[in-house]
Amino acid sequence: MADAAGHLTFSPLTAERWPALEDLFGRAGASNGCWCMYWRVGPRYRDRPREDNKRDLERLARAGPPPGLLAFYVRRTHRRRGVMGGLIDAAVGVAGSAGAPAVEAYPVDTSVPGHTRNLFLGVASVFAEHGFEVVARRQPDRPIMRRFLGTAG
Repeated sequence: MADAAGHLTFSPLTAERWPALEDLFGRAGASNGCWCMYWRVGPRYRDRPREDNKRDLERLARAGPPPGLLAFYVRRTHRRRGVMGGLIDAAVGVAGSAGAPAVEAYPVDTSVPGHTRNLFLGVASVFAEHGFEVVARRQPDRPIMRRFLGTAG
């Protein structure tokens, strides 16, 4: 989202912002109708009616706390302008404010030959620039990265 000056702004998904998500995702829902429920229900989101995914995500947004931040699709001509870094910083800030001990990410390591071209989860090098470290690697091109917040105690 951009403010009046054209600067990017990031906001948690709340009940008040639900109409903006519906507008962004369109009638069918983004990513083949998953409505961002993959991370909640796993691959079985594909077997569920799109309306069930939409309904469950809306319930999460209305019940609070916000289930996440909304990242708008970025046109190819507008990529490499810092949107990912801004979103990472916003997510870390929201998680820290909520008292989370850490933030975890599952990006793509584009330095690995033959890496997946599905970069919607982010690029590992950008997460590293924002203080994330690799804590595990279950596939060569898919590190699990974590940034600890505050002090462990």
